[in-house]
Amino acid sequence: MKYFSTRGSPNLHTFSEAVLIGLSKDGGLFIPQTTPALPSDWKTAWLKHSFTSLAFEIFSLYIPDNEIPRKDLGKLINKSYSTFRTSDITPLKKIKENLYILELFHGPTFAFKDIALQFLGNLFEYLLEKKNLEESLDGKNITKKERITILGATSGDTGSAAIYGLRNKKDISVFILHPRGKVSPVQEAQMTSILDKNVHNLAVEGTFDDCQDIVKTLFSDDQFNKKHRLGAINSINWARILAQIVYYFHSYFQLFSSLNILPSSPEASNICLQYCVPTGNFGDILAGYYAKRMGLPIETLVVATNSNDILDRFFKTGRYEKIVNDEGDGRGKHTVHETLSPAMDITVSSNFERLLWYLACESIDNKSSEERMSIAGSIVKRWMEDLKSKQCLIVEKSQLELALRDFKSARISDEETKETIRRYYAPQDLKTQISYVLDPHTAVGVAAADKQKISSNTYQICLATAHPAKFSTAVEESLKSFSGFKFQEILPTEFVGLLEKEKRCVYIEKADPEMVKKVIESELGREII
Repeated sequence: MKYFSTRGSPNLHTFSEAVLIGLSKDGGLFIPQTTPALPSDWKTAWLKHSFTSLAFEIFSLYIPDNEIPRKDLGKLINKSYSTFRTSDITPLKKIKENLYILELFHGPTFAFKDIALQFLGNLFEYLLEKKNLEESLDGKNITKKERITILGATSGDTGSAAIYGLRNKKDISVFILHPRGKVSPVQEAQMTSILDKNVHNLAVEGTFDDCQDIVKTLFSDDQFNKKHRLGAINSINWARILAQIVYYFHSYFQLFSSLNILPSSPEASNICLQYCVPTGNFGDILAGYYAKRMGLPIETLVVATNSNDILDRFFKTGRYEKIVNDEGDGRGKHTVHETLSPAMDITVSSNFERLLWYLACESIDNKSSEERMSIAGSIVKRWMEDLKSKQCLIVEKSQLELALRDFKSARISDEETKETIRRYYAPQDLKTQISYVLDPHTAVGVAAADKQKISSNTYQICLATAHPAKFSTAVEESLKSFSGFKFQEILPTEFVGLLEKEKRCVYIEKADPEMVKKVIESELGREII
C-alpha cells in the first residue's frame, strides 16, 4: 500500500512517510492508492471483536507488515486505548426508537479526537525511534538524532487531544495554534495547563482559519520545514482518518448486537444505516466515507453544519464557496460566525479535498486507472487554485450527483441547537425516549438527524463528539429554564479546578506566519538546551 497526493504529484510514499510528512510538498493531502476490500467473512469473523481488535484488523489493511510488524502494531493499539475510561472505547447508546448516540468522548480530554490522537502520538514516537535506530545501525552519526516538530491548528478539541497524546514524548516538540478567545474556557485550560517542556501553546489573534492557513504556509516553507522537520497533527494527517474509521465498524456491530440480529443474516439486509455527523473540518465524516468505500453497508452520511455552512451549501448547489465581506480595501475578509458549537466555526474544511479527489477521479471515463488518478490530481489542483484566487470552486453536475449518492446535509442554527439540547434533556415521553444531555456539537448532529425523512427500517447513529461539560456555557444557557438541571451532576472530576490551574501560553498579536516562525524558533531554542 502506497500513498499519493490529491494534487497530482507523481511521488509515491510509504505509510510511515505519509504520517511523518503529513502534507505533500505540492500542498495536497495523502490518500491510499487503493481502498482495501474487506475480508469476505468480515461480518462473522469480526463479530465478537473488541474495539482494539477491530482497530488491529482495519489498520493492518492500510499498514504493510514490513513497515510496522504486526506484534508492534498490536502493542501500539493497546497502549493508545489503555487511557480510555471505558473498555468499549466508543459505546453506543439507544436514545429512542431508531436513534442511537455513539459516544466518542471517553478519552483523556473528553473529545472524539482522542481516539485518533492517542494513537498518532504513540505512532509518531514509534516511527521516530525506529528511524533513529535504523540510522544508527547504518553507522550514521547518532549524536544528532532526528527530532520532529509537530505543528497544528485547533478550533478547540484537536489541540488538547494532540497535547495529551504527545506530551513528554521523546524527541518530539508540539506547537498548537488556537484563535485567542474563540475556544471554550475548558478547552483553553486543557491545552494551556499542560506544562511539559515539549508542549507549546500559541494564542493567535484571529480565527481558526487564520491558524490553519499559518500551519499550511509553514509546511510549504521548504527551508523552515526541513530545518525543524515539521509533522502534521491535524486531520490532514492520514493516520487521523485511519484511526477514526474503526468506530464506524464498531458501532455497526454494537447496533446489530442491540437488535439481536446477526449482520450476516438475511434479516440484516433489510436494515438501512444512516450516520449523522457534526462536521467542521470534514475528517470525522470522511472516515465514514472510507468505511463505506471499504464495504460497510452505510446508506447515507449526513453532514451536519452550524451557520458556518460551506459544506451544506456545496451539497445543495455544487459550489464550494467562501463567504467574504468586503471591508473597503478590495481584499475582503472571510466571514466566520461565532456559534454555540465553536469547534465547527470553520470556513474551509481541509479534509474536503480528499472527497473532491474521489469525485474528480470517478467522473472520468474511458481512461486507465493511472490516467484517471493523474487527471484527477490536475482537476483538484485547479479547483484548489480557484478556491484560493476566486474564493469558490464549482464541480460539474455529474460530480455533485456522485457526492449525493453517499451524502446528505443540513444546516443547524444556534436556536435549533439549544432547542435540541432542551428537547433531549426533557423528552415528552420517558417511556419511548431517555433523558440525555447533549453537547452543542452533538446537538447539531442530532438536530440534522431529526430533519431527515427515514423509513421504519432505517437506524440513525449520531456521533457524540464531546462531553457536554466541555461547553458549559451553551449547555447551561439551553437548560437554565429547568430547575432540576444541576451542571455539577455531569461535571467530570477531571474538570474540577481546571480553570484555576497554572497555565503557559504565548500570545501572537497578529495572524502572521513570520511572527509564528520566530516564536517557534525561540521556544525550540529554550526547550532543546
